[in-house]
Amino acid sequence: MEFRCIPEHLPAALSQWDGDCLAVGLFAGADDRPEHPQLQQLTTALGQPLAERLEQRRFKAKPGECLSLDRLDATPQTLILVGLGAPADLSLAGLRQAAAAASQAAVAAGARHLALALPIEGLEAGAAARAMAEATRLALFSDQRFKSEAEPRPQPATVSLIGVAKAAEPTLAAVNATCAGVELARELVAAPPNVATPQHLADTAAAIARDFGITLRVLERSDCEALGMGAYLGVAQGSDLAPKFIHLTYTPPGPVQRRIALVGKGLTFDSGGYNLKTAGSQIEMMKYDMGGSASVLGAARAIAELKPAGVEVHVIVAACENMISGGAVHPGDILTASNGKTIEINNTDAEGRLTLADALVYACKLEPDAVVDLATLTGACVIALGEEMAGLWSNNDGLAEALLGAGQAGGEDLWRMPLRSSYKAGLKSPVADLKNTGPRPGGSITAALFLQDFVTPKLAWAHLDIAGTVWSDKGRGADPAGATGFGVRTLVNWICSGAATGAAARI
Repeated sequence: MEFRCIPEHLPAALSQWDGDCLAVGLFAGADDRPEHPQLQQLTTALGQPLAERLEQRRFKAKPGECLSLDRLDATPQTLILVGLGAPADLSLAGLRQAAAAASQAAVAAGARHLALALPIEGLEAGAAARAMAEATRLALFSDQRFKSEAEPRPQPATVSLIGVAKAAEPTLAAVNATCAGVELARELVAAPPNVATPQHLADTAAAIARDFGITLRVLERSDCEALGMGAYLGVAQGSDLAPKFIHLTYTPPGPVQRRIALVGKGLTFDSGGYNLKTAGSQIEMMKYDMGGSASVLGAARAIAELKPAGVEVHVIVAACENMISGGAVHPGDILTASNGKTIEINNTDAEGRLTLADALVYACKLEPDAVVDLATLTGACVIALGEEMAGLWSNNDGLAEALLGAGQAGGEDLWRMPLRSSYKAGLKSPVADLKNTGPRPGGSITAALFLQDFVTPKLAWAHLDIAGTVWSDKGRGADPAGATGFGVRTLVNWICSGAATGAAARI
């Protein structure tokens, strides 16, 4: 999909564009009727009694509301009016929603060349352009790999952003690579667990390494045993599928100013182990328990294509299944992680933090400037923040602020949560260094505190709990229903914006 900017506004821009579908954003007026400075201009330019049609079709310009009008023997052939809500509410999120709705209506109309005329007054032009472009492509994502008869969905070949200065075009250069990373993450999360196995994640990493010329190392079970990864291997021991510890490395052209480690939880299926998930626990959806690994692999794919300067990126996934068998870990077992800490297993369904423990120890040994882990870690985070925000815990204010900003720029909302040290008392064990779960209150906080025990002291670290955001049954904002690919845009924005290569105070 090709994106370009046309700085002229309607109707002058129409003289430079000869596509077949035009989408125009309209604000909602105080009298519940659409209003916009471009409405009269549009009526004049296209010679169509729009006001009458809008009244007839009861179009009120609510956020995301769309009205498609066919114009036979005319250019453009299809006019799409998309609602923006109240003018005071215009934001990047609103632009994303409007662009997504317009692009879906354009595909339904069979458009090949789409123009978006959405107002960006009061918004930074580059950020607005990128928001519209990302929303357009990602809203049209359709995963039909497992259908016997796929439905053809031709997408627009070009998307023109009317009223956006040419100076904003450089920001569009990263859109397709970033979206490809999001789409890869969505495909990994959406794939059934008999497809997206630990070996499949390793194969995906190998494809990224091959296609973009970066380095891959895959540690087998024996390699992990040699490194003392007892927590990770304890989770993996109940499955017939071999664990795969994945380490991708992107090395930038030129000098390395910063080294970053991204760690993703890679449970390709989570039965709960002997603390078996029961009916109503969404056991059938536990294919998405590898959402963190999907996010970091998607980010790796985008970063490897974009080739940001100055930053070396290590992507780490401890992939395995959590299953029940005669060899599975028992409640009450004690495992020893690779940093020597012993862990009493009081709940086999709190397995993700065990795999992350050894992955974080491994990441810290690379001596990075910052470590960020992503995981579908706790239901407690979903209860606390719902399904539209991910939880963020960090021991470093600069890193937390950078990630919050990167998430906002990518349409991925994060909310910083506390690392309250007194809550760590809930992880005390009478027989080991710590238990793998604490009391129910503050469960997402004690989970983050557990992970912090496996991070080198004073090393900048952040933990993102994406349990509520990795999947959407009905669609959310500009994203269609299903796997969201949450986290990819945040990581890519953070690393490629320069925040990860900035002064030490930033991370």
